[in-house]
Amino acid sequence: MTTYLVSRHPGAWAWAAEEGIPIDRLVEHLDPGAIQPGDCVVGTLPINLAAAVCERGGRYLHLAMHLSRQSRGQELTPERMRAYGARVEEYRVVRVQSGEIATRQRESPTPGNSSGDNIHEESDS
Repeated sequence: MTTYLVSRHPGAWAWAAEEGIPIDRLVEHLDPGAIQPGDCVVGTLPINLAAAVCERGGRYLHLAMHLSRQSRGQELTPERMRAYGARVEEYRVVRVQSGEIATRQRESPTPGNSSGDNIHEESDS
């Protein structure tokens, strides 16, 4: 069993070490084909890669934080990560095969008209 930390941010690497999270491999990009059953992947993967990890029998632990809009895209120290509530949360992600919503054509909503969709912008908090 291998535990991967997928991040291009040195602050995340240091945070994991300071938190005592045992990491076998630090990688900036994950090849899902390398995942074996029982492997563990820690990071902030796109949903399709997280699903691939789970499909291959791996575990996905999401590195979650409550970042403000202004802090997104900035390099964070382990201290700032802790201030933003950094933690790992396990998710089991399953890709759903194409269904009605994926195959049906629909009119795109216009700005200011949600067409009944429950979509909203994230607040800055």
